[in-house]
Amino acid sequence: MSRPSAAPGAELARELAAVLRGEVRFGAAERTVYSHDASNYRHLPLGVVKPADPDDVRTALALCRRYGVPVVARGAGTSIGGQAIGPGAMVLDFRRHLGSVLEIDPQARTARVQPGTVLDDLQRAARPYGLRFGPDPSTHSRCTIGGMIGNDSCGAHSLAWGRTADNVEQLELLLADGTELTVGGRLTGAERAALREAPGRVGELHTRLQEFTDRNLAVIRQGMPQLPRRTSGYPLDALLPEHGHDLARALTGTEGTCALLLGVTVRLVEVPPARALVVAGYPDEGAAADAVPALLPYGPLTAEGMAADLIAALLAAGPRPPALDRLPAGQCWLFLETGGATALEAYQAARRLADAVRRERSAAVALVTDPVEQRQLWAVREAGAGIVTRLPGGGEAWPGWEDSAVPPERLGDYLRALRALLRRHGLRGVPYGHFGDGCVHLRIDFPLDRPQGAPVFREFLEQAADLAVSHGGSLSGEHGDGQARAELLPRMYPPEVIALFGEFKRIWDPENLLNPGALVDPRPLDADLRFVTSPRRPLPLALPYEQDGGSLVKAVHRCVGVAKCVDPTTGVMCPSYMATGEERHSTRGRARLLAEMLRGEAIPDGWRSAEVREALDLCLSCKGCASDCPVHVDMATYKTEFLYQHYRRRPRPLSHYSMGWLPLWLRAVALAPGAANSLVRSPAGALLKRLGGIDRRRVLPVFPPETFTHWYRRHRAAHPAPAGARPVVLWPDTFSNHLQPNVLRSAVEVLEHLGFDVRLPEGPVCCGLTWYSTGQLGTARRALRRSLGALAATGVPADTPVVGLDPSCTATLREDLPRLLGADGRPPSERTRTFAEFIDEHAPDAPLPHVRLDAVTQTHCHQHAVLGSAADRRVEARLGLHNRVLDSGCCGLAGNFGFERGHFEVSEAIAERVLLPEVRAAGPDTVVLADGFSCRTQIAQLADGRRALHLAELIARELRADG
Repeated sequence: MSRPSAAPGAELARELAAVLRGEVRFGAAERTVYSHDASNYRHLPLGVVKPADPDDVRTALALCRRYGVPVVARGAGTSIGGQAIGPGAMVLDFRRHLGSVLEIDPQARTARVQPGTVLDDLQRAARPYGLRFGPDPSTHSRCTIGGMIGNDSCGAHSLAWGRTADNVEQLELLLADGTELTVGGRLTGAERAALREAPGRVGELHTRLQEFTDRNLAVIRQGMPQLPRRTSGYPLDALLPEHGHDLARALTGTEGTCALLLGVTVRLVEVPPARALVVAGYPDEGAAADAVPALLPYGPLTAEGMAADLIAALLAAGPRPPALDRLPAGQCWLFLETGGATALEAYQAARRLADAVRRERSAAVALVTDPVEQRQLWAVREAGAGIVTRLPGGGEAWPGWEDSAVPPERLGDYLRALRALLRRHGLRGVPYGHFGDGCVHLRIDFPLDRPQGAPVFREFLEQAADLAVSHGGSLSGEHGDGQARAELLPRMYPPEVIALFGEFKRIWDPENLLNPGALVDPRPLDADLRFVTSPRRPLPLALPYEQDGGSLVKAVHRCVGVAKCVDPTTGVMCPSYMATGEERHSTRGRARLLAEMLRGEAIPDGWRSAEVREALDLCLSCKGCASDCPVHVDMATYKTEFLYQHYRRRPRPLSHYSMGWLPLWLRAVALAPGAANSLVRSPAGALLKRLGGIDRRRVLPVFPPETFTHWYRRHRAAHPAPAGARPVVLWPDTFSNHLQPNVLRSAVEVLEHLGFDVRLPEGPVCCGLTWYSTGQLGTARRALRRSLGALAATGVPADTPVVGLDPSCTATLREDLPRLLGADGRPPSERTRTFAEFIDEHAPDAPLPHVRLDAVTQTHCHQHAVLGSAADRRVEARLGLHNRVLDSGCCGLAGNFGFERGHFEVSEAIAERVLLPEVRAAGPDTVVLADGFSCRTQIAQLADGRRALHLAELIARELRADG
C-alpha cells in the first residue's frame, strides 16, 4: 500500500531542515507519535520540530507563519484536554532540547528556566538552597514548566503554595508575528503608561490590552467566578486594576493559544525542613469532603481525598503496597500534611489537626511521622492518574470530566450529585483529588470504542458541566479545557465573556496561528476521538492477550499518555528512551505507533510497517513497562507479536538465526569447545560476527571445557543424594549450562548443603526465550513442549519446586509459558521459583554463612518486572550482607539486543547511565551481585574488568571459606 503523500509539508520541511539546528521530522512515525497526548483525541500534525535553541523557535515560527501552518507548543504531552495536539499543525517539542535551568537566585527566591524544563529538574536545582517550586502535579517527573504555565497546573500543595499562576514572575514571549517581549507581575499606573509608549508592536499590544480591560471592567468583574481552582477560559480578571494588570498571570492557563515561551522566571518557596502526615478516614467521600472546611483553618499543606474504589483499582493492578496498612478505618481518606522547622513542630501541628479530625465521630485517624512511610503513602496517591484508567472490575476509564472544581464548602454536595449523575447514565468512575481546593479528578468508563459512545460522552459532559456550574464551580480546576471542555465554556460564562475570550486571543494572535481550536472557536468535544474508528482491517494475532479480551487494540489502548515512561531518572522503564530521548522509543510512543498501525490510516502497511519495526528495533524487551507503567502496557509481548507477524514466511535479520537459535548452536559447540574457542579467537571470529549480525565491538564468549549437565552426571555418580533428602528440580538454563556452568554448580553446592536432593530434568531443556523474543513463536512452543516432557520424566512428585538460576529464563517459565502453551503450561509455571525464593520458602530457618561484606546489586529487569526481589533481600539479610540495590534499570545488554549490530551505542549508553559508573566506583572488596547472565556479561565487557557474581556463587564461596 502506498504511503500517504507528504507533499503538503514537503517544501516547508526542506526549508526547516536547511536552517534549523534541531531535528525536523515529517515522517509518518513521528507524526503518529505526536498525534496524541493524554487526552481522548487524535490529531495528525503536519510535522514535528525539536528546536535546539530559541533561535530555532524563532525561525520555525517565522516559516510556519509564511506557509500559514498552525503551531502547537508541546512539553511532555501529558495534557488531558487535547491541548498538545493539533490537526495539520507544526508541533514544537520544547522538552527535547530546551530544558535547562538557567539560573537560581536564592536571595530573590526565583529561578529562570527554559520552557521545556522538567519540574523535577528544577526541584533538584533548587533543593540545595532549601527552595522548591510550589506547584507539584503528579506528573512532576516529566511535566515541563512551559506545559504547567499553559494549563495553570496545581498539584497537591496548592493549599500552601498556590497554582502555577501564583508562582510566575516573568514570561519571555514570542508572538505569532515574531514580536518578542517580556511580561511580569503587577503594574503601577505609571508602569502601564510607560508600556503604552513602547515603540512598534509592543506599545500597540499594551495599548490594546489596556483599552480592552478599561472598556470591559464590569463584564470581567461580574463574569469571572472566584474560586481557588478556576482554570477554565482565559483568566481575564488578572487584567483588572485591582489585580495590577498582571499580564504574566493573564497568560498563564491560555494553553499556548496567545504566545510561545522562550524563557520563564518563576518564584520559589521555602521547603519545610520537617513534615508529618495525618491520614483521616471517613465513611464515604461525601463525609470526607464535608469535613474539609473545618480543617482548613489549621493550615494543612495538603487536603487530598482518596476513596476506597481507588484502592480497589490499585489492588486490581498489582500487589498490595505495604503502605496501605497505615490507612485508618474508612472508605475515603484525607491526606493532611503539616510542616515545621523541626520534626517536633511538624508533629505538634499534625497533632492539632488530628485532634480536630477526631471531633467528627465517624472519623478515624492515623498520624505518620516516618518519612519513608509518608513517601510510600504519597506514592499511592500520585499513581492515581494511571491507576484509575482501569477500574477495579477491569473496565477501561477515560478522561473528559477530569478535574472539575467547586467551592470547598460545596464539594460534599457536588460529589453526591456527581455520583448520582454517573448512576443515571450507567457509568462508573473513581473520584479523588484536591479536596481542600474543591477539585475532583474523575475518569469514567465512557463506551468510546462503541458506536453509541460519542453521544453518551457528549450528553454526560453537558450535564456534568451544568452540575458543576450550579454548585458555583469551574469545568476545570487544573488541567485546562482543550477540546474536551472548551465547547462547554458558554455553560459557565455569559456570552459577553465568551466574546471577550475571542477578542483577547485576537489581540495576541490575530492570524489564529497558535493552537487554533483549543479555547476560542473550539472543535466539538465529541469529534476526533481516537477510539471510535475500529481497525480498518482486522490483523491476525498469535498471542492470547488474556487481560485484554484477546484484543491487541485494547492492549495498546491501555496507554493513556500519562508518560511515566519518559521519566529518564529512575526505574526500569524505558531504557531505550533513557538512551535516545526520542519519543518514538518510549513505551508511549511505541503504543501510539501500534495503535495507528491497527487503525490503518497514517500507518497503512499493517504487520509490514517499517515505521513500527524501526521503533520496536530499540525495544530491549526488558518488560519494565509491564510493571512500571501504571496501566501495565506490555511492550515486550507486543514486540514479540510484531516480529512474528512481520517476518512470517520472510527472511529474518541475521541475528535472529545466530542468537535466536543460540541454544542449538551451543549444543553443537559443546561437542568440541576447544576447537570452537580457537575459531572465535582467530581472524575467522570477525567473519563469524559479521555473518551473525553481531557488533564487531562485542567479545564472543569463551566456551568452558565441560557443560554443567556433564559435570552433574559425574558429580551425582560420585556423590549420591542422601536418603530422605527433599527433592528439588534445578533448571539448567541454556546460558548457564553452556557458558557459565559455575553458577549452576554453585547452586547445587548450596542446595545440597541445605539438605536437598538436587535433580535435573531427564534431557535437554530450554525456556525458548531466544526464539520468543525474536518472534519465532512456533520454535519457542516446540522447545517448551520438549522441555516440559523432560521435566515430567524427572521422576519426582508433581508439586516439586523447579528452581531457575537466570531471571530471564525463570520469568519466561513463570509468565510466558502459560501464554504460549495455555493450560499445559500453568502447573510448571506455578512450581517455578528463583534461587532466593526457594531458599526463603523451603529453608527459612536453615543456617547460612555470615557474609560481612559490602555489596551492590544489579537487579535483572525481568526479575524486577515479573519475579520480584523481596526474597533476595530477606536472604541477604540472613547472610548479614550490607547490600545496596542500584537504581540502574536495565543493564542494556538484554539478551541478544546488546550484541546485535546497530545496538552497541544504545546498549552502552544505557549501561553508562547508572550501572557502569556505580560498578567502577565500588571498592575493590565490594561484591558486585547480578543474577542475570546478561547483566554479568555487560559488566564483564564494559566495566573495566570487574566481575559480577550470582547470589548462588557468593553463598557457595562463603561456604567453602567456612568449611
